[in-house]
Amino acid sequence: MLHIQSSSFLRHGLFRISCFCERRWRLRGVAARGVSCLPSCLNKHDPLAPGLRSGMIPTEIVENMTRIEVTEEYSWDLTHSRSYETVMEALSSLITCRKRGEKPSIGGKYTKLERMTMYLKILGLEENIAGLNIIHVAGTKGKGSTCAFSEAILRECGFKTGLFTSPHLIDVRERFRLDGIDIAEEKFLQYFWDCWDQLRDNVTKDLPMPPLFQFLTLLAFKIFIDEKVDVGIFEVGLGGEKDSTNVIKEPVVCGISSLGMDHLDSLGDTLGKIALHKAGIFKPNVPAFTVPQLPEAMNVISQKAQLLRIPLEVVQPLTRGELNGLQLSLAGDHQFVNASLAVSLCKSWLRHTGNSEKVFTNDGCEADMPDAFLRGLSSARLPGRAQIVHDAIFRSSDTATGDLVYYLDGAHSPESMDACARWFSKMAKGDHKSTPLSSSKSSCENGLGEAVSKNGFTKQEKGNCDKISKQILLFNCMEVRNPQILLPKLIGTCASSGVHFSGALFVPSISTYNKVVSGYSITSNIPLRNLSWQFNLQRIWEKTVNGKDFDLDRNSMTECIKNESTDALPPLEFLHGDGYRDFPGDSFRSSAVVPSLSSAIKLLRDCARENPSIRLQVLVTGSLHLVGDVLRLLKR
Repeated sequence: MLHIQSSSFLRHGLFRISCFCERRWRLRGVAARGVSCLPSCLNKHDPLAPGLRSGMIPTEIVENMTRIEVTEEYSWDLTHSRSYETVMEALSSLITCRKRGEKPSIGGKYTKLERMTMYLKILGLEENIAGLNIIHVAGTKGKGSTCAFSEAILRECGFKTGLFTSPHLIDVRERFRLDGIDIAEEKFLQYFWDCWDQLRDNVTKDLPMPPLFQFLTLLAFKIFIDEKVDVGIFEVGLGGEKDSTNVIKEPVVCGISSLGMDHLDSLGDTLGKIALHKAGIFKPNVPAFTVPQLPEAMNVISQKAQLLRIPLEVVQPLTRGELNGLQLSLAGDHQFVNASLAVSLCKSWLRHTGNSEKVFTNDGCEADMPDAFLRGLSSARLPGRAQIVHDAIFRSSDTATGDLVYYLDGAHSPESMDACARWFSKMAKGDHKSTPLSSSKSSCENGLGEAVSKNGFTKQEKGNCDKISKQILLFNCMEVRNPQILLPKLIGTCASSGVHFSGALFVPSISTYNKVVSGYSITSNIPLRNLSWQFNLQRIWEKTVNGKDFDLDRNSMTECIKNESTDALPPLEFLHGDGYRDFPGDSFRSSAVVPSLSSAIKLLRDCARENPSIRLQVLVTGSLHLVGDVLRLLKR
């Protein structure tokens, strides 16, 4: 029996999406109430279900879902199928339907961390967490990189490592690394069902199944404890004080990376409020480290440390000289800050776990950088952050010609966008000494000259080929972001380095926020999207580049939204021609809205194929979801 108290959802096709916010589970004869979204893939009678891996829901429906009152009684028995795809469906059912920043409506009797403690008791893990010797890292930007560096350093020192990060780009198993490698599918299935079955059998009205991130955090504890890692490195998901990972009571050491204005709806609208959330991971008798911060943030962090009477050390960025000629595997000048924080965290971890003498052979002296540290700093990896990928389609075929390189960075805040722009500018101009270990290298990659024209051409003088390089932007961001800050920041920072985009493509993402997908699976039946957000991004781009409002062609908008025919796509000359100068009058065309990401990739490949003398350098940024979608389409 399904009852919905608003007919408006019928008009939006809610039944085809099968998403709701309240459900009853019949678990071995016991009805338990939980809050989550059920993807249509679980309904085998849904005509959209076969092959569906995204669960697309129009934004206007998602934004109003928190007030839907839906009750469904059914029996969902997963015991008959324990495949990886079934796990993806189960994880998707844990995604809660609510706006970002809105308080969750589940488990009102307990706080999030109280529920996390209860879940740990159910799983029998509570007493074992301290044995993980945890490094706990919060921050606005750089916390993932800091964790990746820390994991690589300690692994190179000979310790068995467990790394928990978020989000994942392609496959959920990316969040769990054992000794630097994503957890194997067989092990993942084993640990998933162990946790799922125990939690499912103990849910109550006041303690429903945990939402997605809480479940994944619990799963990380389970994996690392059972695998008997020497060190568990945990990246905070959101904030710090109220984050699911903050159930950690006795970490070995804590760190806070660079802070900035992000997640204002959840953490507060000032840097001080945000810093207070981040410093919430500090614990009594646990040393803490941070990097140089703005005064407002630093004051709050220092006060928190003083309140707990714990040592707080502010670390300075690494210098190139300290690396003994090696290069950080994660590109960008900002990574010297993250690497320095990781080095300090690892030194402190070694010292407090009694392992310092095993690594520092010079009478325990920590002044010099050990070889193991250098190996870790030069081999750490974090996909989707300053990542360079050459389109393999032009390398796997003897007949295909073209030069298409993607520069992927999931920057989505003003600070991270500035860092992304500076990194891309250096890569585009060839102003770097060597290629990062995380990127692919071609015969011409290091031979770009310095001259950059206003319309985005860069003449390549060195190397084995003489090509003109053009910089293209492939962009999308979530609607909670502020593109009026992000796009001008990107354009201005690149321009100050002499790099000018010759064009920009604005696309909708494939991924949605109500479906967990597996591996490289691509949705085969994607509904048509409302592209009004992408056209808004285009307006901001055109106004920033051309200094005047862009009068959109309503007919083109309608055609673009209606279909993905070649008539709705810009001509190839848009990319390999002379930029917006090819278009007369006030109809500026330095940008285009493309109805789908796959169409945009095809457009870029066609342009590269038909113009082998041009090297297309495509910056993909604005969203980690977009970066993950591109990597999935490129089959990386």
